Order: sequence, then C-alpha cells, then structure tokens
Amino acid sequence: MTRDPGLRSDAFLGGQLTLLQPTQGYRAGMDAVLLAAACPAKAGESVLDVGCGVGTAALCLGTRVPGLRLFGVERQTEIAEIARRNGTSCAQDFTVFAADITRPPDALKAESFNHAIMNPPYFRRSASSRSDLGPREAAMGEDTALPDLIRAAARRLQPGGSLTIIHRAERVPDILAALDALRFGATALRPLLPREGKPARLVLLQSRKGRRAAFRLLAPLVIHAAPQHARDGEDYTDTLRAILRDGAPLPLE
Repeated sequence: MTRDPGLRSDAFLGGQLTLLQPTQGYRAGMDAVLLAAACPAKAGESVLDVGCGVGTAALCLGTRVPGLRLFGVERQTEIAEIARRNGTSCAQDFTVFAADITRPPDALKAESFNHAIMNPPYFRRSASSRSDLGPREAAMGEDTALPDLIRAAARRLQPGGSLTIIHRAERVPDILAALDALRFGATALRPLLPREGKPARLVLLQSRKGRRAAFRLLAPLVIHAAPQHARDGEDYTDTLRAILRDGAPLPLE
C-alpha cells in the first residue's frame, strides 16, 4: 500500500487483509474483527456497516464470506475516503457513504439490507467530554444517542434482517430496550471475558427485525488463556486465535 503521511498499514486475519488507518487517534482492532466474525451473512447478501470507520469490520467480513455486497456509512469524510481506498485495494464490493446514518442520503435510503453491523462509540457524551480522557477515548465518545443509532440502522434492514452489535456490557439494558421498542426479537447475547473468571467488559449481541423468538444468553467467549497477565506476548485462547488469525466465524445463532 501507498505510504501516505498520517496513515499506516495494519494487517488483519493473519495477513489476509491489509488496511490503511490513521497513525493518530482511534484505530480499529480486535473489536471490529469479532463483530465481523459474528455476522451471519451469506454469499449474495447485503451488509451495512454503521459507522464503518476505515472499513475494518466490513472488509474482514468480506474476506471471510466472498460474494457479499458490502456498504458502509461514516460521517467523517476523510475516514470514509480511507474506507473507500481500503475497499478498492482489497478488491471488494464496498460502497461507502460519507454521511450520518440518522440523516441518510437518498442513495442510502434506496437500499435495504439483509444484515447490519455496528461498533458504536463506547462512551456516553458526558464521559467523552471529561478533560482527563486521552485522544483515543475522546474519539470514542457517543455523539448520537445509542437508541437513535439503532433506530436508524433498523430502518435500513429488511424484515427478518439481523443487527449485530459489539458494545460495553453496561450498555446492554439500553440496547435491549431500543430493540424491544423496534419489535426486534430472537436476540442472542455472548459475553466477552478478558480472562476466565473475570467479568465481561464487552458483549456481542444479535437480534432479528420482526422476530419474536425468546432471548438467549450464550456461553461466554474468553479472550486470554492465562488466568492473569504473566508475560509479554500473545496468550489468546485457541478460539480467539482462530477468529483473529484464520477468520473463523463466531455464530450467535
């Protein structure tokens, strides 16, 4: 890839995918890969990545499942342009809208999707405005309320379409309330444990538009194999390593 000032190349899925990302500020990592692994898309279907950033989740998904029609919406124009470049360099069918999902352009309104994926900002506006947060945390501040993001994504989904979200565990009540108000169901939640016996910091959650099946709490995914950090270097569990390095799926169905 071109060595642009202000950009760096990062490898994903064991080197199957190389993407440009800004050298400063927020950069996508494990969360985006896990989100992609959990999406149940099949070849020939369409997927919308809401707040796609540089396209990491969408393009990881497209690498695992060839033949998808991938779309992204990203309100930061310069980041949306990097996402377009990444899609082109990866030779994937990836259309990126530089727009706010809550005010979609007509071209996006004309589309409906089989699946949507979201890795929303993790911190509420009140937290992101605190003076003691660093640049990375400030970039992860929630400017649009989470229920509004979910509602906007739901409008773009076909009946029965899936919405997959990765978020902090404490936001689960907000997510479930928003989904219930929109008549989503068949919801499944998988806690993500940093280590065995530790509380979940993040969760993966998937729900279907218009479905009324019962809620399911799935077995947790443990990230690190050792009970505590003992040395430098990678200590991922076998399941996590297969997802990050080999592009293995992480079904929530």
